[in-house]
Amino acid sequence: MLSVKPWRTDAVIFFIAVQGICLFLGAGVVGLLQKAGVNGFKELDDLGSLVLSTMSFQGVTWILMFAFFRYHNVRWQDELGFNKPSLLRPLLLACGTVVVILLVAFPLQQLSIVLMEKVGWKPEDEMAVSLLLNATSRAAGIYLGFFAVVLAPVAEEFIFRGVLFPYIKQLGFPKLAWIGLSLVFALIHGDAAIFIPLFALSLALTYLYEKTDCLLAPIFAHALFNAVNLVLIKFLPQ
Repeated sequence: MLSVKPWRTDAVIFFIAVQGICLFLGAGVVGLLQKAGVNGFKELDDLGSLVLSTMSFQGVTWILMFAFFRYHNVRWQDELGFNKPSLLRPLLLACGTVVVILLVAFPLQQLSIVLMEKVGWKPEDEMAVSLLLNATSRAAGIYLGFFAVVLAPVAEEFIFRGVLFPYIKQLGFPKLAWIGLSLVFALIHGDAAIFIPLFALSLALTYLYEKTDCLLAPIFAHALFNAVNLVLIKFLPQ
């Protein structure tokens, strides 16, 4: 059962505001560097553009995460779950959850694609997938792999499961915390063809966090899910 979190409203609002500002500034700087024709920033899939774009959101989240914990006088080791007496159990449950998610996600994605095609909506790859398939250099491809398996899972799970889910739930809106955040999680990835699978993934990760009270569990599951998809995209791009 998920424990009560001491997250203060002012801290949550500040956290979201800083993320929004950094994301906006990062996108603006990348755009200016592209227009200036600076090497490494000429295209969205150049290494410089990738690093700056991701660091302005996911990278900043890593920094804000430790500041957020410090502000609330809690140890990051405790909140992430490193000090759990039986850490192996949540991680094994995460592995089992990923297996179920993968078995459900792929049929849901195919169903989504069929429905989209029937209404004349041509499915397109998520931007991250397109960038990975069309990486301009080996370094860019390696960085995108690091982003997918390490940087993004930690940042996104801290945002959605670590901060927003317990905060909204403790305000007295558990359904909004479950359903609303899962909808937002699926929407921010910007790919209609995987909206339903990502919505299901978010619900599963939320259940995992609720069940284990260990943020490492959904982080590990998210990273493992991304890693499997990374391998499939690399060797089975179709």
